[in-house]
Amino acid sequence: MTPLTDRQGRFSPFKAATLALALLPALVIAYWFFTHQLGPLPIKAALRLIGDWTIRLLVITLALTPLQRVLNWPKISLIRRMLGVTTFAYALTHFTLYIVQSKFDLVFVATEIVLRIYLTIGFVALIGLSLLAATSFDSAIRRLGKKWKMIHRLVYGIAVLGLLHYFIQSKIDVSPATLMAGFFILLMIHRIFISKRMALTPLVLAISAGLAGLLTALTEFAWYGLATGVDPWRIAQANLMVSSGLRPAVIVALAGLVPCGFVIWRNRGGALKRQVA
Repeated sequence: MTPLTDRQGRFSPFKAATLALALLPALVIAYWFFTHQLGPLPIKAALRLIGDWTIRLLVITLALTPLQRVLNWPKISLIRRMLGVTTFAYALTHFTLYIVQSKFDLVFVATEIVLRIYLTIGFVALIGLSLLAATSFDSAIRRLGKKWKMIHRLVYGIAVLGLLHYFIQSKIDVSPATLMAGFFILLMIHRIFISKRMALTPLVLAISAGLAGLLTALTEFAWYGLATGVDPWRIAQANLMVSSGLRPAVIVALAGLVPCGFVIWRNRGGALKRQVA
């Protein structure tokens, strides 16, 4: 199965469109770079933007299984491996840009990775993604057998490392990192329910949304309290003030309610069809 074909070897418009969308951010960033729209430090700006999209794509990839269950759309499984490999390509590009920014001084790069904890964490995550990418092909799946699933469960630990890298390099404003962490928490709650063979009913999805929002707020509170000089109670109060803008915890909770509304709508639609029949 290639990036553009289904399991029967036929061209898949769905996979082609997904791949095009996944590559679009990189193409836009490249366009901004070559047209001098990334400011006085274009490589540093491109490095940051590609890093942001690496985390986003990783979270989107992890969202596919819960989304498949909620939408009852098996076809989503077609793009899981492709998006995973694309995420690795973004991570590798992110690391390559760091080497370019360091003027190809590999000794300096290696030293920085050893001495700076957030770079160490990011590099370990990259190694993990490279392992997953290398074993994402049909031949590797056949050779590894049951071990393949064990290896690819590492993605959860890799995601945690990636998010920690994101938090540390974000310095004071960790709102984007908190938002991605919140979505990751939401997805992990969904996966726990799935592993327990619980149906993703509207009630389960609503509980997941509320719990994810609360844990996101606690994560943000703990980070500001432990890793920065910002008063965490000010951040906690901001989560309760809609007038100051939606905080990550609120966005995560609202996002978690979207599939809940979809399932209610789908169930009502099915009930109406049965009544008509």
